[in-house]
Amino acid sequence: MAAQDAWLWRAILTPIILTRLEKMATDNGFDVPLGRGDWLASGSSQTTLRIWLSSPEESLFFAAVSRADIRDSLAGQAETVVTPLPNGAAGAFRVYHITDLHHLLRRAFQLSRTLPDALLDDFNNETANLPRTTEAERFVVQRVGQDIFRRGLLEFWDGRCAVTGLDIPELLRASHIKPWADCATDTERLDVFNGLLLAPHLDAAFDVGFITVAEDGAVLVSAELAPSARSTLGFDDHSLKVEALGRTHEQYLSWHRANVFRRSRDNAAG
Repeated sequence: MAAQDAWLWRAILTPIILTRLEKMATDNGFDVPLGRGDWLASGSSQTTLRIWLSSPEESLFFAAVSRADIRDSLAGQAETVVTPLPNGAAGAFRVYHITDLHHLLRRAFQLSRTLPDALLDDFNNETANLPRTTEAERFVVQRVGQDIFRRGLLEFWDGRCAVTGLDIPELLRASHIKPWADCATDTERLDVFNGLLLAPHLDAAFDVGFITVAEDGAVLVSAELAPSARSTLGFDDHSLKVEALGRTHEQYLSWHRANVFRRSRDNAAG
């Protein structure tokens, strides 16, 4: 066990530290106290995720989470702790500033409201009593699903375009990677990993295959898009990239590259 990890078990959560951690948990949606010891445990009235917090010194903070999917999604955003975990935790992280702890907890809360089947559950609940006999009725059901999907992507991407960082919700589009009509199941349709939150011009170009996203997140531009159009759209910026892609995004992105992206002879091997 690393020395820093060992300090955790000698830590005493003083009243000042407890107050600080309790406020941090509550401010980020974890509003249900679950007890205190070496860790301050909290749940949420809005999600199934539980967290544990500790701070053995002023610039050292530990956060543990109860769900493996959240742990895996946070893995690239904070340093993983290899140490005995609180009972019920799936993994833990270490950060060195209170602001970083805030961001980590906020992200954990956002992910917990969209993974793994939260959107599908919301869809099933909201459409349980809706008829689906006629085309018009099925359209209503689809509209409900698309609204839920958009809410989920706004949560998952923190209200920002996945490429540009544009943070005006009214201008952002919830773009399915594998379109609604091509999905075999509602599970695919409501999978938050089957979507990107995009600025309008990116959404339109992605939808018709003028751009796609590589496995490493780089935005690929079809050779069929004229150089003048690339320049006008800002697509000649080779630094365009989707950050923080999850592993599950790739199963949908590979489908998009194979079935939607306009692959000419110049980029067929790309």
